Amino acid sequence: MDTGMKLKEDLNPMLLLLFHLMVWIYTVITFLPSYLLSWVSRPDGSFYGSEEERAKRAKARSVLGQPEGPYRAVSSMKKLVTSLHPGVDTLDKMFEYAAMRFPHRDCLGTREVISEEDERQSNGKVFKKVFLGEYRWLSYKDTLTAATHLGSGLAALGQRPKTNIAIFCETRAEWIIAAQACFTYNFPLVTIYSTLGGPAIAHGLNETQVTHIITSRELLETRLKAILTDVPRLQHIIVVDNTPTVWPSYPRGISIHNMAAVQKLGARHENAARERKAPLPSDIAVIMYTSGSTGIPKGVMISHSNIIAGITGMAERIPNLCEEDTYIGYLPLAHVLELSAELVCVSHGCRIGYSSPQTLADQSTKIKKGSKGDTSVLQPTLMAAVPEIMDRIYKNVMTKVEEMNCVQRTLFILAYNYKLEQLAKGYSTPLCDRLVFRKVRSLLGGRTRVLLSGGAPLSAATQRFMNVCFCCPVGQGYGLTETCGAGTISELWDYSTGRVGGPLVCCEIKLKDWVEGGYRSTDKPHPRGEILIGGPNVTMGYYKKDAKNQEDFFVDENGQRWFCTGDIGEFQEDGCLKIIDRKKDLVKLQAGEYVSLGKVEAMLKNCPLIDNICAYANSDETYVIGFVVPNQKQLLALVDQYGIRGSWEELCNSKAVEELVLRVITEAALTAQLERFEIPRKIRLSPEPWTPETGLVTDAFKLKRKELKTHYQDDIERMYGGK
Repeated sequence: MDTGMKLKEDLNPMLLLLFHLMVWIYTVITFLPSYLLSWVSRPDGSFYGSEEERAKRAKARSVLGQPEGPYRAVSSMKKLVTSLHPGVDTLDKMFEYAAMRFPHRDCLGTREVISEEDERQSNGKVFKKVFLGEYRWLSYKDTLTAATHLGSGLAALGQRPKTNIAIFCETRAEWIIAAQACFTYNFPLVTIYSTLGGPAIAHGLNETQVTHIITSRELLETRLKAILTDVPRLQHIIVVDNTPTVWPSYPRGISIHNMAAVQKLGARHENAARERKAPLPSDIAVIMYTSGSTGIPKGVMISHSNIIAGITGMAERIPNLCEEDTYIGYLPLAHVLELSAELVCVSHGCRIGYSSPQTLADQSTKIKKGSKGDTSVLQPTLMAAVPEIMDRIYKNVMTKVEEMNCVQRTLFILAYNYKLEQLAKGYSTPLCDRLVFRKVRSLLGGRTRVLLSGGAPLSAATQRFMNVCFCCPVGQGYGLTETCGAGTISELWDYSTGRVGGPLVCCEIKLKDWVEGGYRSTDKPHPRGEILIGGPNVTMGYYKKDAKNQEDFFVDENGQRWFCTGDIGEFQEDGCLKIIDRKKDLVKLQAGEYVSLGKVEAMLKNCPLIDNICAYANSDETYVIGFVVPNQKQLLALVDQYGIRGSWEELCNSKAVEELVLRVITEAALTAQLERFEIPRKIRLSPEPWTPETGLVTDAFKLKRKELKTHYQDDIERMYGGK
C-alpha cells in the first residue's frame, strides 16, 4: 500500500517533536505484547504472521494455469460452493432454519416516531423534521409468523404460486416480511425502485402482468395513484402502513387492503390450514428490475438457488459473522446489494435495524436538532454503503478538519499520517484510535467493524479515509444484479486500494479478449479483458428478453451459466481483480485516441471542488467536455478569492467562474496523471445536484449518460460549436 495519500503537513516543529516522542514511547511499551499476539493462532486454527503477510497471500488462482482463467478463490479450487447449510436450498427453508436456531433473538427493528414538525429554512424552504424514539424489535419467531400469515392472506386474496406479485416500497421491516411471505408461498417477487418515473414503473408492472402489489401509503399517493389507469391488470393493493380502511377516489375494480388485515385473513383457520406448495431451488424468487442506467429497466430473473449461492459467497468474506452482529438497513431493498446483505444477516441470526439516508446520522436532514440519528441509537457493527455516501462523509469530515484550530488540526493530520504508515505495515494504533478518531467513528455509532462498499468504484482517498478514521476495514465488492450481487469482495485485511478482491467461493471469473479496446489476456504485466462471471449465482436471464439473453449469457460445456459483464478488468499476481474500464464508456476521439469516460470521472471526483461529474465526448470531435456539480462551500470560497459576487445560479452560469473551475480541474487531472486528450477542455456547471429524483442518476447514483446527454444537449452544442 503506498502512503502517497498523506494529508499535507504544515506543522509546528515543537508539536511534531512532542507527537513523535509520545508515539515512540507508546510503541516501545506496546510493541512486544502486540508482536507476540500477532503470532497467536487465528480462529480457523491456522497461524499467521502480521496482517501484511496475510494480505500478500494469493487470494485466487487460474484453475488451468492460463492467464485468461478461469480464476477461483484458493479455498474453492476443486468445487464452487452453492449453499450455507446442507439441505437449506430455498429461501423459505433458510428463514425457517434461522427461526429454529434463534427464535427469541431480535430480527427486525424500527424506530418509533415520537413527533413530526415542519421547519422553515432561511431561504423559505420547508423541511420535515422528526423526533425518533428507541428501536422496537420483532423476534425471528414473530417475523416468521408475520410472513406466513401474510403469504396465506395473499393466497386467500387470489394470489397463485408461480404467478408474479410486485413490491414497490421504501426500505423497512415490512419489505422483508412481505418478501419472506412471497418466498414461502412461491410467489415470484417483482421489485421496482421507488424512485423510478411513472412510465418505467408502469412498464415493469405491465411486463410482469401482476394483479397484486405491496406498497406504502406515501408511494401509493405520490407515485402509484397517477399511473393506475396505465396498469389495467392491477386488482389488489396491499398497503404496509396502519392506514385508513376507506380509500375514496380510486379507480373501480381496485381493492386496497391494510397489511394487518391481510395477515388477519391469513391467520384464519380455514386459510392457515390450506396446504402450501413449497418452492423448488430452480423456481424464480425475484424478478429484479435494474435501475436502468442504459435505457428501459430490465427485469432480472433470480432463482432461489441463485440467491442462496450469492449470499453464501458473500458471508464467507465477513469474518466471525454471528448473531451478535447488528446491521443497519437504509439502502434501497430493490437493489441487489442491500437485499443480499440483509439476507446474509438473516441467515446468520443478526439483527437488522432500519434507517433511511435522511435519518442515518445526528446531522441528517430529517433529524431534529438535538435528537439522535439512527446510527447513534442502533450502534451497528455491520453496514453497507455506496461510494456516494462515503464520499459525502469524507468531504464533511475534511471540511470540519479545515475548521479546527491549529493544534487540533496538527494532531489530526499527524495521527492520520502515522496510522496510514502503521496500517501499511499491518499494525493497529489503539492510542490514535482512542484519542483522535473516536469522535469521527461515533458518526456511525462507534461500533462498526465491517463496512461493505459496492454499487460503484470507491476512490482511493475515500477508502483510506474510512480505514483510518472509522477504525474498521472496508470490504470493496464487485457484482451485478445479473450475478446476484456476487462476484468479488476484497479480504478485510487487504488495505490496498483500487482493487475489488478475488472471486467469491461461489463463482469463477474469466477474462475475454476485447481487441477493439486493446485489452488481451496476454497483456503484460497483467492479463486484461472483459470480465465474465460463471457459477451457481449467475441468474436465469432477463424477463421476456430472449435476444438480450443470447447476447449477455451463455452456458458452457459443463452446463454452468456465465454472464458477460461488459466491464474490463485485470488480474494481479495475488489473484485480485481490478476494474479498469467499461466497454460502454469507451469513446474514440476524431484523432483515434480512446478515452475512458469512467476513468476520467473517477480521477476528477477526488477534487474537493467537484461533487459530481459526467465526462462526455463525441467521436467526431477532438476533445472531451464535462458537466460538473460543484461543491457549494468550495466554490464559494474560490470565487471569494477573486471577488466574484452573485447568487448560486448566477455563479454557476458565469463564464468567469467556469474558467476558474476548469483551471482547478485541469490541475487536478494533471496531478492524477491523465493524458492531455483525456482532460475536459470545456465544462458546464450545474447549480442543481443530480439525485435519483431528477432522473439523471440511478438509485445507486450511477450516471444515466443518455438522460444527461439529453438534459445538456444545448450545452453540448455550445461547447462543441465554439460559441
